[in-house]
Amino acid sequence: MRYPEIDPYDSGMLDVGDGHRVYWETCGNPDGKPVLVLHGGPGSGCSDGMRQFFDPERYRIVLVDQRGCGRSTPHAGDTVDALSANTAAHLMADLELLRGFLGISRWMLFGGSWGCVLGLAYAERYPERVSEIVMMGLATDRQVEIDQLTGGLGGMFPEAFARFRDGVPEGERGGDLAGAYYRLLVDPDPAVHEAAARGWCAWEEAMLPGVPPSPRFGDDRFRLGFARLVTHYFSRGCFLEDGGILRDAGRLTGIPVVLVQGVLDLGNLVGTPWLLERAIPGAELVLVGGAGHTTAVSSMEDALVAATDRFAG
Repeated sequence: MRYPEIDPYDSGMLDVGDGHRVYWETCGNPDGKPVLVLHGGPGSGCSDGMRQFFDPERYRIVLVDQRGCGRSTPHAGDTVDALSANTAAHLMADLELLRGFLGISRWMLFGGSWGCVLGLAYAERYPERVSEIVMMGLATDRQVEIDQLTGGLGGMFPEAFARFRDGVPEGERGGDLAGAYYRLLVDPDPAVHEAAARGWCAWEEAMLPGVPPSPRFGDDRFRLGFARLVTHYFSRGCFLEDGGILRDAGRLTGIPVVLVQGVLDLGNLVGTPWLLERAIPGAELVLVGGAGHTTAVSSMEDALVAATDRFAG
């Protein structure tokens, strides 16, 4: 069970350069153990519920909206300028800038899906800055994982995939669908980019059977910004070397790592949880029955809170 709702005790907008300002907030105990929460997407932004995976008496909880989304500016739902200077390297540099700004020497990392990718990449780049890692919705954004999400699951959801595929020009339906959607999403014609955003987000929801539709996808600005950022990253291999996270996992030696994964997560079809468990020295893989890619079931919440409680000290 999650901890009760809390409000931030401090927040602000950090100028990270390149015309971007990122929103950050801190919650819980100002003298507690620092933990950085990394949201998914790319482009979903943080939600209030993310604060509740930590004991507020023992943790200093840091949330940040990555470039182009949430409360950060510019927002990809408003302008394609938000996609400029927006890569994995930029996001990792932003995290380091925020860490220094907040006066934190080392922090725990917590996240899921794209947040897992960004967190592992950051930890491999700055292992001396990371005390522990707790991740869910496990991903490394190898090309095989991106291909699975943009085509490989079509056979499981054929009607939804047909609608998704047919949302791009006929000549592009057999190729890189993320790239094809990206070109539509940055088209200046609102009729074109809004239709593409609806098509992309409908497919996102189709891949989460049994999970209630996200109310955020009903918001035009969120839907467009999310779709733009996901396709911006997916069509470019997430600006990371294919397979690099698994290859460099030895850099995490000495960092306690808990990987929480739903047994029904469709990402399991390409083996990511087991590959990560074997690549990260000493990593613990916790498999949660009946759970998928989200925290929609209480057993997933319980497993994540158990991990953060263990590391709270």
